[in-house]
Amino acid sequence: MRVRDWDDILSDVSEDDRDPDGWRAVAGHRRGGVGEDLYLGHPDAGVYLLKTYAKNPYELQGVGTQVARKVDDELDPLFPRRTDDDGRFAIQQPPEDESAAESMATRLEETIKVHAEAPTTAEDFFTDLMEAVNSPAFGPMEYDIDDRPDRLDDLAETFEDANELLSKELDDLIDEAGVDRGFE
Repeated sequence: MRVRDWDDILSDVSEDDRDPDGWRAVAGHRRGGVGEDLYLGHPDAGVYLLKTYAKNPYELQGVGTQVARKVDDELDPLFPRRTDDDGRFAIQQPPEDESAAESMATRLEETIKVHAEAPTTAEDFFTDLMEAVNSPAFGPMEYDIDDRPDRLDDLAETFEDANELLSKELDDLIDEAGVDRGFE
């Protein structure tokens, strides 16, 4: 298992050429420490674990690794489905230049107009918006701002060794930064 900077993991996810709307996520407070845990899963890209903390209001630090090469039948129920009403997440990349930004804005405006004129679901609207802005990864997410979702504990138990290793690595980052607690 290769521990990497959390930004590198998100870059891998962003650069992956698999269907962007196939991703699912579970996140919440880190057990026994400062920060948050995030599991990102895609049927073909696998499962990634990220552990992060806010060093200050402008800087997020963390570590991550790939914990599975695919989401199999055992892992599938640990991630939310599109039909779940929990929440949604997306990874965004800025437009490359002014022309790309204008094109994206036009697509976004057209998408909003279409959905304003026709009956639609929140899920369809979200998916169309993410496609309009060329999001490389988006989908349903279970997140609890006040606690830890049960699925997060289930994933932590499933990937116990990786969870412990990344917790130690994140604790080392926090100690090196001289931060006794994350920004809250």
